[in-house]
Formats: sequence, C-alpha cells, structure tokens
Amino acid sequence: MLRYLRLILFPFSFLYGLVVIIRNKCYDWGIFDSVQFDLPVICVGNLAVGGSGKTPVTEYLVKLLDGRRIAILSRGYGRKTKGFLLADANASASTIGDEPMQYYSKFSQVTVAVCEDRVKGIKMLEKDHDLIILDDAYQHRRVRAGFNILLFDYASMFKSQFLLPTGNLREPFFGHKRANAIMITKSPEVISTMAKQKILDKFDESQKPLIHFAVIRYDAFKPVYASAVGDLEGLNKKTKVFLLTGIANTAPLLNHLDSQFQHVVQHPYPDHHQFTEDEISSVIMAFKREPSADKCIITTEKDAQRLLDVRIKELLVDLPVFYLPIAVELEAADKVRFNKFILDYVSNRTRDRTIYKAKDQ
Repeated sequence: MLRYLRLILFPFSFLYGLVVIIRNKCYDWGIFDSVQFDLPVICVGNLAVGGSGKTPVTEYLVKLLDGRRIAILSRGYGRKTKGFLLADANASASTIGDEPMQYYSKFSQVTVAVCEDRVKGIKMLEKDHDLIILDDAYQHRRVRAGFNILLFDYASMFKSQFLLPTGNLREPFFGHKRANAIMITKSPEVISTMAKQKILDKFDESQKPLIHFAVIRYDAFKPVYASAVGDLEGLNKKTKVFLLTGIANTAPLLNHLDSQFQHVVQHPYPDHHQFTEDEISSVIMAFKREPSADKCIITTEKDAQRLLDVRIKELLVDLPVFYLPIAVELEAADKVRFNKFILDYVSNRTRDRTIYKAKDQ
C-alpha cells in the first residue's frame, strides 16, 4: 500500500523538489538576497522533517560556548503566538514552543527568543549578544549563517529517502554541500567499519573530514512535577511504564527504556503534538487500570514542557510522572575536531564589544 501511495505522490515530490532547487539556486546566485551579520551565527538544522536531534546538539553548543552572551533563536514551532518574543517568566510551550521553553528552563544565562523571520530576530538580538544559535534554520536562506551544522539520523542513512510529500526530506540530499560540519546523530555505541564507510561514501571526499558521529546519552529520570520527587526511588526493573510521547522518532528512547524496564506501554503522538485533556485522561485511565502499584508515566524532556500547561498539570500532578533528559556525546576524535571547528569559527568572528562600548561612552 505504501509503495502505491509513493507512486501517486511522486509527481508532487518532483514538483516540490524542482521549486526547492530553483529557490536555492536563486540564493546561491544572489538573485534572492540573504543577510550576513557581523557576529557569529551558528545554524543547527537537517534535511529531513524532525527527529534528528537538533535540541540536544543546540544544548551541546551552549555548554561548549559557556561564558559568552548567547542567544538561541527559534521559529517556535507549535506556538499559538506570532512575531518576535523573548522568553520570560510568563513563557510557556503555548507561547514560545516546547523546544525554546526547554532551553529557557535549562539555561538561565542564555537568551531564548522566537521569531518566524530570523533576519528580524537576529537584528533584535545582535546588539546585546556575542553569538546567536539558530535552531532548525538550515532552509532559512534569507540568513547567511556563518557556520552551518547539518544533522542526519544514523538509521536514516541506510534507508531510501524521498522528498516531501512522498518522504520526509525538505530538500534534495545534495543540499548537504552547504554544511560546514555534518553530524550523524543517534549512532550506536559501536559502529562497524563497514557501516561507517557506507555512510562516508554518500559524501564527497572534500566533505568526509566534516563528518562526526554522535550517540545519545540518557541522564537520570527527573520528576515533571515536584509532587513526584519522592517516587523516583521506587523505579526499578519491574516498574510498569506508560510512555507518553509527541516526538518524531521514538525508537531510540524505546530501546533505552526496554533495557531498563520489563513492561513499557506506548502512547505515541505526532511530533510537537499539543496534548488534549481527553488524550491525557485516556492515559490516566490506562494507568489506573493497571493493578500493580509499581507503575509510572514517563515522557521526554521536550514533551514535559507541554505537560506543564495548567489544564494538563491538574490532571497529572498527583501521579508519578517523569521525564528523561538526553544529551549528545561525540566520539573522542570527532569531539576534538568538532569543538575546534566551532571554537575557531566563534573566535575568528567575535566582535570586541568592550571596544565598542568604550567608544560609545
């Protein structure tokens, strides 16, 4: 059935791809204007729709570049607002999006902002910051980022990929040639020489030094609500887990949980899904029907931001609900090389703002 559906959609993918190629060429040839800024702008993006690990990579950059005045600028996918907004104490997943809300919750020293127009957003931020990280902006060609990091999910490198709407590619694979660094995320702990070579062979020789392999590291469980703090100690192999997710790819998370618990029941929803009260109620009903007292609800860190909505929180606050933080970890040699790429770029592009301030005073 899927094969026939792809055949039906393929002409639309061809037209979509043609439009994308023409659009990119117009930017490459200077027919369409793109704006370059005089401070470091790092773009984190991918060719496919969702699921490649942009959020943990953005967080990796924040930690690597600690000590600088950093702003993270996102479109704020899924938010119910429009225009430029700075995250503040009144922010929520509804107003700025779940990923920006996650950044704001974790990094008090970082400015988090959302704006559909990244050029406008950068102009609003550049005066008071040393560098800007663009979350999910690889296709936003109106900004000429100084450094583009392109992510590929490891598993996707061994599958046939198609352009939208047949598949989930936003642009043809050769769009990777705009990248300054390429990261293969969600890689296994041990990659065979043959598998690694198969991935490297997809890229030109000149780009192979730009490719880095990264694995996902899961941190300790954390309570979504303070009321569940005491329940953390009760988690064990026999705990019955109700997994509530609204992410693009649950496979790595499910594999990890399967190694930790004997029983995992999935309640999956699409990426960035806005949970309704009825959906949460159905999870609660399943949770309460489970006769075992040894049970909990687990979600992702990104989904946890949406569970803080007042209506949702009222339903879940008395239950043991936990989220699982994740981080990316690069292979040792790749980490040294990748970090040097980033630090060299930022060092070479950073303006001496103390001089500017001295001149203004």
